[in-house]
Amino acid sequence: MPPNTNKAPTIENPEDRREAARTYIESVGGKLHGFWYAFGEHDGWNLWEAPDNVSMAAVALAIGAGGALSSIETTVLLSVEDTMEALKKAKSIRYRPPAA
Repeated sequence: MPPNTNKAPTIENPEDRREAARTYIESVGGKLHGFWYAFGEHDGWNLWEAPDNVSMAAVALAIGAGGALSSIETTVLLSVEDTMEALKKAKSIRYRPPAA
């Protein structure tokens, strides 16, 4: 039987990608807080802190353009303070449902 040639590149040539991840986020003034691999819908998780959403988007776009990942998902986390400020601002917005 011929050898399996469908192995992922990381199996044939294992590489610790934490330092690369740290380099990417630090290039925009951010910080790597954690790096994990997982079972499930997503194969890996990074906890990055970026100075702003545009900087984080730039990192995600650069990594995505490299073609090594099939998908990237980002989630913006709000501090308790930012959430409290948003809740206070929400009081002044007079929302009207569609067709109301």
